[in-house]
Amino acid sequence: MIQFRLLSLAGFLVVILTGSVIIEAQTSNDSVTSSSSINIGLVIPDPDAKAARHGAELAIREANMEGAYGGSPFNLIVHSSEGPWGTGSKVSVSMVFDDDVVAIMGSLDGRNAHLVEQVATKTRVVFLSAWSTDMSLSYAFVPWYFRCLPDDDQQAMALIQEIYKKRKITSVAIIGTEEYDSRIAVNSFIKTADSMKISAPRQIIYRSFADDSQKVLEEIDQYDVEAIILFGKPSLASEIIPLIKRQYKNLSIFGSISLMDDQKASDPRWSTLEGIILVSSGYWFTQQGIAFQEAFQDTYGYQPGPAAAYAYDGTSLIIEAINKYGPDRNKIIDGLAEMNYKTGITGEIRFDKYGNRVGIPGLMTIKNGKPLLIIADE
Repeated sequence: MIQFRLLSLAGFLVVILTGSVIIEAQTSNDSVTSSSSINIGLVIPDPDAKAARHGAELAIREANMEGAYGGSPFNLIVHSSEGPWGTGSKVSVSMVFDDDVVAIMGSLDGRNAHLVEQVATKTRVVFLSAWSTDMSLSYAFVPWYFRCLPDDDQQAMALIQEIYKKRKITSVAIIGTEEYDSRIAVNSFIKTADSMKISAPRQIIYRSFADDSQKVLEEIDQYDVEAIILFGKPSLASEIIPLIKRQYKNLSIFGSISLMDDQKASDPRWSTLEGIILVSSGYWFTQQGIAFQEAFQDTYGYQPGPAAAYAYDGTSLIIEAINKYGPDRNKIIDGLAEMNYKTGITGEIRFDKYGNRVGIPGLMTIKNGKPLLIIADE
């Protein structure tokens, strides 16, 4: 971790020293800026990851229709972190010094979110994570870092309570991939289970359908597994879930939020996730969330997944802080730290002293192609 932070900081210094050349090369986007606009930055993983962009755009559009900030319109500045390692740092510097953003939101994986956080730390600009669940983002104790979705520990807690405490299932296996976010989520689950004196579940690393599909089935048989927990992207779900369902009719399958969304402009794959128990983003079941779904569908032509919902809530949070405290960067930091945002489409949002969203998320299942809330025990 120390080595990673030093490398990231070195990358940041290179960007600063090389100055305007890099900034000029990275400012191409189709946002319209003006001297009177209040600019909010969004970093997405690649140009095709449109879901978060659409969620943030919808929040911006609604705020401007309501009068913006004293007549000054809100403007979304979008950059992609796609490219050589370190691009996330470069585009973040561009946003701060060239685009003059008052805050940056990231819809990124953990590794790229760390790069943006490094820039935010040095420039004292709010960085609000709207997709990465990596707990280590909050370990730097940066007062202007915030996360508007449940982190890995919180998701682990919700799943543990349902699997081990409520359902009394003890023979559990985790299926993850070698991707950074999946590995971090698996480790978080194991550490959380250990802290609750629960035996560590069996771990299965899934690399590809061709190499590991039979291995997964053999390990499920060998250890007499009663429940599977999936940590990964929708591609993992689309490959492994049909295989498991064909072989084991009564096996319970659980999954994290990331299993539902690849950030593309497409409907969630409810047919693949039928019968699966998932950590819920909440917006399927709130009045504000239902209105958001309808507006999003009407505007963009597809159902919003969690990435769009958290980007919408994150942008709305930043706008709320600006409306209450003004567009000064320091005031936005203070505003978010004190925020108790009760009208979020994903539920009430407030932050602890480390910038993490407070609370344990709920669970849902997919029934007849629609999300269905699982009521927690009183």
